[in-house]
Amino acid sequence: MKIIIIGAGEVGHNLCTTLAAAGHDVSLIEQSAERCEQLDEEQNARIINGNGSSARQLVEANVDQCDAFLAMTSDDRTNVISCSLAKGLGAKNTIARIHDETYSDNSVINYQLHFGIDLLVNPEAICAVELAKEIRNAGRVAVENFARGQIEVQQQRVAAGSRLTGKHLKALKLDPQVRIGYIQRDGKTEVAGADSVLEEGDVVTLFGHPEALFTLRERFDPKHKTELSRVVLFGGSETAISLIRLLTNPRFKIRVIDKDLEKCRALAERFPNITVIHGDGTSLRLLEEEQIGSADYFVACTKDDEENILTCLQAAKLGTNHVQLLINKGDYDQLLGILKTVLGIEVVVSPRQATAEFMVRNLSAESSATLAKVPGGGGQIIELRIKHSSPCVGKKIKDIQLPAGAVFVALLHKFKAKVPGAEDVILAGDRVVVIVNEAQEKAVMASLI
Repeated sequence: MKIIIIGAGEVGHNLCTTLAAAGHDVSLIEQSAERCEQLDEEQNARIINGNGSSARQLVEANVDQCDAFLAMTSDDRTNVISCSLAKGLGAKNTIARIHDETYSDNSVINYQLHFGIDLLVNPEAICAVELAKEIRNAGRVAVENFARGQIEVQQQRVAAGSRLTGKHLKALKLDPQVRIGYIQRDGKTEVAGADSVLEEGDVVTLFGHPEALFTLRERFDPKHKTELSRVVLFGGSETAISLIRLLTNPRFKIRVIDKDLEKCRALAERFPNITVIHGDGTSLRLLEEEQIGSADYFVACTKDDEENILTCLQAAKLGTNHVQLLINKGDYDQLLGILKTVLGIEVVVSPRQATAEFMVRNLSAESSATLAKVPGGGGQIIELRIKHSSPCVGKKIKDIQLPAGAVFVALLHKFKAKVPGAEDVILAGDRVVVIVNEAQEKAVMASLI
């Protein structure tokens, strides 16, 4: 695959290394001549000193022949303009890195559609999804995170007294944003179907919008009580803002500590339901005064890696139950495992690594990918790319006859992801996530791709 990357910062540099190592034909355009000279010696890629938002430069780089154009500079406008030009000049697939939420706000205009950009990527938001996984549901199933956090996977046990016991799934009238994928009973697993019946003790795996899944807990377990989670965020960064949005449910009590007074005021106005503390989070005295040791989660997510590591160590020492860390620079890549195992930091995420992994998945030329195995050998969860030649293009979900032992659990359009409903139409370029018994996998492939 021919790939052009704009910008050789932490994210662009790491993407270049990752994609070139994967065998792609990579060209990297960077404005700094000094940076280009350095990269030319270490990268197995074509390094071009130039302006990625210049149409002439893009033509000279043969943008019309590239399969993927990735604008990864730290400036949103440069990325948007570069991708729009690249699309107009013939690039097949354009992806822009963005920070400003303006470009994600479609209330007035869909920026992505207007500028012809295939995908907007926010590295900080990707990291926030990873951090939020454990906070929102520590018992979630370890399935590859698809749909950028818009769809989550959770397990629920059918408890004694649940009114769901003895009922067929088609009679449950679940939230349309939720789909039951498979049911585990007595060590065996079956892919859920409309006629499946729930029994007490069953472990049910559900796919759906995070908040829709949460509201279902009491239906599975009438005695379930919602417990408050106290979350402390060190730093009012873009990652913190994305994380606050993911934890909007009142069951999360959020405090943010930041030493920038103006940033504190802006956060307090923007999110009136959280507590904002103006102070130095690296101060042990401040952490003690704020009783950080009694918090359920402490997340260090400033732009300063050294301060993040220091505060995580202090929070762990003070007794915080769960500590999470954001690492920005590549210098610490070799230490991520040590930070988790030796220092007791449960979750460590890196924007550059998270973005690289996300891109590799999205740029894969494979028409299918296995996301996870169903426990007990009951099948697997697969993601399929819908080609223009697919027999299901233009059909409604209700008109696609999947074999018994297969069920749709997610539909990913270019601009959104959801649990598919009967009236949803499959379009070329969509991705669908299906749970299927291994015996039926070939039949599913034939009907969808």
